[in-house]
Amino acid sequence: MNNSLKELTKIFKALGDRNRFRIVKMLQKRPLCVCEIKEVLGISQPAVSRHLSILKNAGLIEDEKSGIWTNCRLPEIIKNESVAAILKYLELRGNKDGRIILDCRKVSGVNRKDICARKGKKLPLPGGRRSASGGER
Repeated sequence: MNNSLKELTKIFKALGDRNRFRIVKMLQKRPLCVCEIKEVLGISQPAVSRHLSILKNAGLIEDEKSGIWTNCRLPEIIKNESVAAILKYLELRGNKDGRIILDCRKVSGVNRKDICARKGKKLPLPGGRRSASGGER
């Protein structure tokens, strides 16, 4: 198996899972943090992290830590032409699936600060302090 075939296999295996496919479609709408993806998919945080790791390993997404959040997005610069072609194709397809439509609606309304406030998590405030209520003081 040559490198190109290995890369394609990795990409298609990553997209072969329904939840990972849904994550890519959600990230086409906007970057999301792990807690927002968890909220939309309705699965555990470890499961979301596992899916994100597989997608990242295939070159389909990238992530960046920002305070308490890990922000995920589609790659800004795509170095692999197979990934670029597949992401372009996915942009045009799958948009009529009922689950994808529902996910995209949820993505529009999901907000990391609201999620943290509901869970009682402390949010970063200016100057590095944290608020227990989830809101700014």
